[in-house]
Amino acid sequence: MTEREQLRQDLIRLGVREGDALLVHSSMKALGTKLSPEEVIDILQEAVGEPGTLLMPALTYENVSGEHRVFERESTPPCIGLLPTVFWKQPGVERSVHPTHSVCARGALAHRLTVGHQMDDTPVGPHSPFMQLAVVGGKLLFIGDILDKCTFMHGIEDIVKPPWIRYGGTISYEVDGRERYFARQSEYGWGQEFQRIGDILEEPDILRGRLLNANSYLIDARALLAVGLMEMRANPYAFVTDISKWI
Repeated sequence: MTEREQLRQDLIRLGVREGDALLVHSSMKALGTKLSPEEVIDILQEAVGEPGTLLMPALTYENVSGEHRVFERESTPPCIGLLPTVFWKQPGVERSVHPTHSVCARGALAHRLTVGHQMDDTPVGPHSPFMQLAVVGGKLLFIGDILDKCTFMHGIEDIVKPPWIRYGGTISYEVDGRERYFARQSEYGWGQEFQRIGDILEEPDILRGRLLNANSYLIDARALLAVGLMEMRANPYAFVTDISKWI
């Protein structure tokens, strides 16, 4: 069996289905494959099929910060991995508008999921593709042991507003040639522990398996929103660790 066919079958066994809106966080290294990024993306796109939608974060927080607060949808590259770096430039891919937390998508719901992000003044606001994924019944796929990279959880923080985040003031960016203002947020020395979502979700809301050599996780976005809100409202510190004592 070829690696291409193995990956296709692994995705089906994990629970990816035709028609899914699938947001992929990925570690190409974890796959341990000779497949190219283009081939892996093709297989993911084939898995959701023509009625489905493939999404990948295209975060730019390393490229758009400090004195360089300029974001251009067509030219500012992602900074978070090989698959997103390849995906965002492929034909038919749409990119949401946010200076540090944009998302790329291709497929039936690509425009629907990306178009509203420009209305948010926080990275993972209610109109972002992350939060809209829950609205359309989408899924989050983690390729590798990278649950700690779950950007979706910032949307839950936006709703709960835990006491360890300070909200106040604005910060300006140049976005596609226009100056725009976004909410300024700062933390009080707390480190993210988003991998804990693996402890609060149960099947079928989280499915575990392997994609080639990578431990992988498929999560129902609506379930994560509901359970994550419940956990964080009960304990605002549920997904953070106080790192001030280590500094």
